[in-house]
Amino acid sequence: MTKNFDDLIKKLSEVEKKKVAVAVAQDDEVLMAVKAAKERQIADSILVGDEDLIKPIAEKIGMNISDYEIVDVKDNIEAARTAVKLVHDGKADMYMKGLIDTKDFLRSVLDKEVGLRTGRPLSHVCVFEIEGVDHLLFLTDVAFVPYPTLEDKANIIRNTVEICEACGVENPKVAPLAAVEVVNPKMPETVEADELKNMNERGEIERCIVDGPLSMDLATCPEAARHKGATGRKIVGDADVLLFPDIHAGNILYKGLVHFSKSINGNLITGTAAPVILTSRSDSFEVKVNSLALGALVADSLKKNR
Repeated sequence: MTKNFDDLIKKLSEVEKKKVAVAVAQDDEVLMAVKAAKERQIADSILVGDEDLIKPIAEKIGMNISDYEIVDVKDNIEAARTAVKLVHDGKADMYMKGLIDTKDFLRSVLDKEVGLRTGRPLSHVCVFEIEGVDHLLFLTDVAFVPYPTLEDKANIIRNTVEICEACGVENPKVAPLAAVEVVNPKMPETVEADELKNMNERGEIERCIVDGPLSMDLATCPEAARHKGATGRKIVGDADVLLFPDIHAGNILYKGLVHFSKSINGNLITGTAAPVILTSRSDSFEVKVNSLALGALVADSLKKNR
């Protein structure tokens, strides 16, 4: 069972080493992350951006630039398009945001000619290792889909199951969260959570167990499940995936975990033809490295399955 990021990184020793294309790579923290990824045998990198800006940063952080392929593109938009095309054409396995606006980066992901469209909606998955929790916890969606519809939620689950499987979590338990654990017609989140459970039982959402609606305590705390007499449910405090009713609930918990718990995380954009690493400038160095490790595992899983 995969319990933490050390386990994930160990799994990478069993697969072919992957390569990440970095869009607008002239960023101190991103270059530090790809340097660490190379040193830890997580992934190699192709650095796309302004070579005159990349090289001084590399020298400052002690990065041997001769170990990396650089594609010199001065314009940020063109650099992103060049980098994503490398992934589209199979010359790299995953795509990472550097010093470029998120909207321009995502525009390159969705480019009709050279992007990473699959026809599926995109969503965001954040994987947490939390002290006191004996397994990885997958949070979705905390950063991409603001107000997911029922159809969106079904697709978010499908996207997340792919990530779980790549991380070694088979048949993950998915908890569509609400304030209560019973269906209340006045609370649409509970109605949709119940329908997601029914879709799973009908085989419309596969390779996972969906049980909802669930309150946060029933989804994550076995003692709470016993105390509330909910031990007959499919999920009794042992959820692998927390599916949020909207981006606000997800983002609040995400930031609460980051700032008030002892935890580490990594995250990806999913629903794409290859893993997309979209980290924030406020994300730590460790988050960026963990996200590269996640991306490498998912890239290997996608390659095998497709």
